[in-house]
Amino acid sequence: MDTAEVRVVFIGAGPGSADLITVRGLNRLRAAEVVLADALTDPALRAEALEAEWIDVGKRGFSSESTGQTRINALLVECAQRSARVVRLKGGDPSVFGRLEEELEALHAAGIGCEVVPGVTSALAAAAVSQQPLTRRGVGRSVAFSTAMTQTGDLEARRSADTEVFYMAGRQLPSLAERLAEVGWPEGTPVVVISRAGWPDERFSRHTVATLAEADPLHRGRPTLVTVGAGARPVAHQP
Repeated sequence: MDTAEVRVVFIGAGPGSADLITVRGLNRLRAAEVVLADALTDPALRAEALEAEWIDVGKRGFSSESTGQTRINALLVECAQRSARVVRLKGGDPSVFGRLEEELEALHAAGIGCEVVPGVTSALAAAAVSQQPLTRRGVGRSVAFSTAMTQTGDLEARRSADTEVFYMAGRQLPSLAERLAEVGWPEGTPVVVISRAGWPDERFSRHTVATLAEADPLHRGRPTLVTVGAGARPVAHQP
């Protein structure tokens, strides 16, 4: 941790419902004077810091309503310079596809001390929803997390681990199925698709690489993860 006094706390709010936040995260949130909140954090968490100033800085894929990263960085510095207890509330875990590095760099450059409170990332919530352990003894010794879309907007698939989890896949399931086959996943490889994991309206469906495109109507337009390989195999006696 930076030796400067901590003025900004990054909190992983967890994937979905407010009760998935950690105890430490909740305690830090309750002490906040200013909260900069992502779009995918549960609005119910506002009740835990009613006296705080809440600023929405959410990112929404392919939307003009998103707050630019440069603006978020500037807001963090500005708020920390006028308030002693600033919370940056992020969905899931701040360190997993949460642009944590860029925000930490902006604060460190301004001499502002930070703390990071981990949260449950959506891949773990998805494994819980579908009751599909991401690791399996003997056959699932490695797990890789990737985004389905690259920074340039290109679709990318990999086969680098026994279990691959693709974040941000909801808009391109048919295309992802093609890419998975191209990088060598056999067409019979099990696939699980989970959208809005951790929320009351979460959905999951089982497929193979060959049938993944069939998941598109069920999950289209929703925050979606795709799990491929050993971690998508049904547990014994599981339908």
